[in-house]
Formats: sequence, C-alpha cells, structure tokens
Amino acid sequence: MTFTVAIVGRPNVGKSTLFNRLVGKRLAIVDDTPGVTRDRREGEGQIAHLKFRVFDTAGLEDAFDESLEARMRIQTEQALQRADVALFLIDARSGITPLDKHFAAWLRTQPTPVVVVANKCEGRGGEAGRMEAFSLGLGEPLPISAEHGEGMGDLYDALIEYDHPEDEDGDNADGDDETHALQMAIVGRPNVGKSTLINRLIGEDRMLTGPEAGITRDSISVEWTYKGRPVRMIDTAGMRRKARVIDKIEGLSVADTLRAIRFAHVVVLVLDSADMLEKQDLTIARLVIDEGRALILAVNKWDMVENREEAMRRLRDRLEKSLPQVRGIPVITLSALTGKDVGKLLPAVTKAYDVWNRRISTARINRWLESILEHHPPPLGKAKRRIKIRYMTQAKARPPTFILFVSTPEDLPESYLRYLANALRDDFDMPGVPLRLTMRKGKNPYADRK
Repeated sequence: MTFTVAIVGRPNVGKSTLFNRLVGKRLAIVDDTPGVTRDRREGEGQIAHLKFRVFDTAGLEDAFDESLEARMRIQTEQALQRADVALFLIDARSGITPLDKHFAAWLRTQPTPVVVVANKCEGRGGEAGRMEAFSLGLGEPLPISAEHGEGMGDLYDALIEYDHPEDEDGDNADGDDETHALQMAIVGRPNVGKSTLINRLIGEDRMLTGPEAGITRDSISVEWTYKGRPVRMIDTAGMRRKARVIDKIEGLSVADTLRAIRFAHVVVLVLDSADMLEKQDLTIARLVIDEGRALILAVNKWDMVENREEAMRRLRDRLEKSLPQVRGIPVITLSALTGKDVGKLLPAVTKAYDVWNRRISTARINRWLESILEHHPPPLGKAKRRIKIRYMTQAKARPPTFILFVSTPEDLPESYLRYLANALRDDFDMPGVPLRLTMRKGKNPYADRK
C-alpha cells in the first residue's frame, strides 16, 4: 500500500457504506441508525488500479470527557494522524449542519490534507447540499453515491496524487507525473475491431479476435510503454443498444465497460467505416463526455472506403450536429488489420491527455473574461438589469472545470454558457475535451484579500 486514507464525518453520513465500496466487501455493518461504527476499521481499498489502506472511523462527536463518544473521537483522531489524506464525508441531501461546520473548522487546523466528499448525490437531489459545502472552506466537494457507486472516477482523480512516493524536493506535489500510467479505454460496438487494434498497437496477439461479434466479455488491461510513458490500455466488450442486451453475461460485460470508461483518462471510440457514428456510437460518445473523459474517434477499416473525402465530410457534419457540446474531437482514420496509420493514434491520445490535464492561471483567465465581457456581455436578466459575471476561476482539471461568480446565476441562459465554453476552447486551445462551467452567486472571494 502506498498511502493511507481516513474516512471521517459526523454520524450517519455513509462512511461505512463508502468503506465497503472501496474495499469491495461488506466488512462494515451498515444501518440507518447513527453510531453503528465505533472502532476504527481498516481494509485494503481499491479504485480501479489505485490501491491504498483505508480507515473507517466512528462519527465525529463533540465530546471530550470519559464517555464512549469521547473515546470514539480519540480513535478517529488517531486515524486522521496516521492518514495521508482524509475524506470528509457530508450528507448532501441533508445539507451542511452546524456539526459539519464545527468539524470542518477543526480539520482545517490539522496537517492532514482533506478532500470534501458529498455523499448521496445520486440524481439531482444532493446538488444544493454539494454547492453549500463550498462554504466549508476545504475545496471543491466531490459528488458521489457510496451506495450506488457513482462518482468513483472523480474520487480516483482526487486520490491519485497521494499515490506518489514522497520526493525530497517536492517534485511530485502536483499529483500527476509520467511515472503513472495513462489509462486508455478502447470502446465501441461489437465487431468494430477493438481487440485487433490493441494487438496491432502492442505488436502481439494479446487479445482473442475473430469475425464473431462479442468475443470480448471482460475488460482486459494491457500494460504498455509509449515513448517512455507507461500506458494501461483496456480492451472492453462491445456495447449494443440496451434493448438488445438480454443475456445476463452480456449485461455484466456492459457494466464492466462502463466502469472502464469511468476510470479512464482518454477513451478511444472505435467506429466501423462502413457505418460511422450511428445511434449507438453517439450513445457511447455521450457517456464518455458525461463522465468527463477525453474522447478520440478511431475510424477503423478506412482502407475499405472508396470516397474518403465524402465519408469524412459526412462524419464531420454528424459530429457538429450531434455532439456540439464538445467541439474539435480528434478523428483518426486507420486500418487495424493492415496497420495503416495506426501510428497516428497514440500521439493523438497523449495530446488529448495533456489538454484534459490543462490548468489555466486565475489571473490569465480573468484577463480573458474581461475581454470576452467587453465584446459580448451577458444579456439582460428578468429584472431588465445586466447580468454581471464578476469573477472566474478554474476549480480543477481532468476535465477542465471552471466556476463563474454571477450576480444572478438563475438568469444566465444556457446559450451564453455554451458561448463561454466554446470561446474557452478556441482561445486556450482545448479541442475535444469536455469543459465544465458551473455558476455560483456571490462576489469575488479574493477581492478583499491582501
């Protein structure tokens, strides 16, 4: 185990449920009754290929006497002292309570890094509570559902930086260097050539291939190195339309593919040149975009296309009409069977990965915002007053996520947010990756700082 994670929070927010999810077993008793967990429980946690030691702790109690609650609190403090990072769990559906605020203030005084995790965010019911958790002053709250396994990809991204060995010079503090594998999932409909493509890339018949559709059932991981950079390629089962999936094994295979997408950095969607970007392809592409992963289209069997210029024009038109929210998705045409132009794929993957990880300084992005607002200000709001965007900052990368501080967020139309996203994409050279823009009401939080 390379690092240790402590799960902390007030009683009954779902700590034991998250612990069970991370260790992959029902080791901790879960019940709606607060205070079921008393002792500190340890286990071997894992998200995708990231492994760590995880502590399940008792609910944080404001008790300092000789009571059972006070002894439980001491156990929690000991777990926090031993941890490399703490997951501060809140119940997003209940919102922020005074006890949450009290322990957030205490956690800010501790040397252990803290990641705020907003649990019970399935659907949209917990979004208000998640946004309220920004007030805790511990960074961006990650939305998850421990019970349903949602949001594990974002949690993986938050924890991966603590997997680095300590560097005396602090070189690894940024959290993502080339010692960690670039995770690349190969997805698509059955029989489009996914396994053949991986075999061609690694130069050996690692994957079972053939003319029959659906040979691959499990998501198979292949470790590989490209120009000194470790790459983990995942071959996945073909995804058919949901209505056609009637076999239980195929259903499990599709679930496995969805997990592969969730934990990938870059997803290569393989298309058949004879039937490019049909309905199921678009469904898969939207899944990738919704998960916030970088997307690349690999058009296989391109050597069989007669009028290539016309075929490419049709593909570009379909992309523009069907996926307007992600402009500039890279398209690589190749033949996995013959190897023609397969060498173009990995350079495109590494470039997309770098864009997906890009960070823009706050000063630079606000200079850009000032220019944008001068040339194309927001429209008038419902009260016939100009909507003011006071400030903008990048909350995180992977994918690039930005927060806008707006006078009346409810009045800012979706079309203006799309305009900002497209301008960001063009001006900062970020083609083909999802951009997330969220709004908050309030003034510039840094205006009064000196």
